[in-house]
Amino acid sequence: AQFVESGGGLVQAGGSLRLSCAASGGTLSLYTMVWFRQAPGKEREFVAGQSRTDSRMYYADSVKGRFTNSRDNYKNTAYLQMNNLEPEDTAVYYCAVSRAPTLSRDYRDYPYWGQGTQVTVSS
Repeated sequence: AQFVESGGGLVQAGGSLRLSCAASGGTLSLYTMVWFRQAPGKEREFVAGQSRTDSRMYYADSVKGRFTNSRDNYKNTAYLQMNNLEPEDTAVYYCAVSRAPTLSRDYRDYPYWGQGTQVTVSS
């Protein structure tokens, strides 16, 4: 399966963006799927995700209340709606999946990755 992201861009602080992660050659609902981000000089960090066995959405504390993760199983696509963006949200955002039944916040547990999309938030 392949995963292609889109939706990044440049936005002012307080603005919104919606990222998409489209799966091809595989059924997204069969995977645990998460979003990570990596800012220059920093380690890749967990943002949001959902396990394949649990309907709950999980979020990093830094984005809770501002970001919403969702899936459209019919379109085989996941979305990350990002509102009230802050300059600290500037990073390359990745979707990543695994076949594990539970969600991990460690990027090393995910073997399949999208290509990444740049999000830049200006102050």
